[in-house]
Amino acid sequence: MWTKQKRKSIRGRLIVPALAAAFLSYFGFHAYHGEYGLYSRMRLEEQVKEMDDQLAALTRQRIALEREVALVRDGSIEKDMLDEQARQALNLSRPDEVTIMLSR
Repeated sequence: MWTKQKRKSIRGRLIVPALAAAFLSYFGFHAYHGEYGLYSRMRLEEQVKEMDDQLAALTRQRIALEREVALVRDGSIEKDMLDEQARQALNLSRPDEVTIMLSR
């Protein structure tokens, strides 16, 4: 009886692990750098934080403007408010006054 014994080559033993490594590295790369990956999520969270800060600043600005409008809208303009707006628009003050203009 003749038996033929074949020795397995080293190439045959490395095919499956090489394919598995390639498969895992491909999906691992895209899990981190892909459109919905971990890195994209970190960037989106940073953008959300920046936009929340902008929203808070704009909300504060809007509230301040609404207060000023409420002072003018009542039908009776307060003298101090009228004086302040006139001085700011005309850039004038009396000689005996010290004027401090704050930017808004």
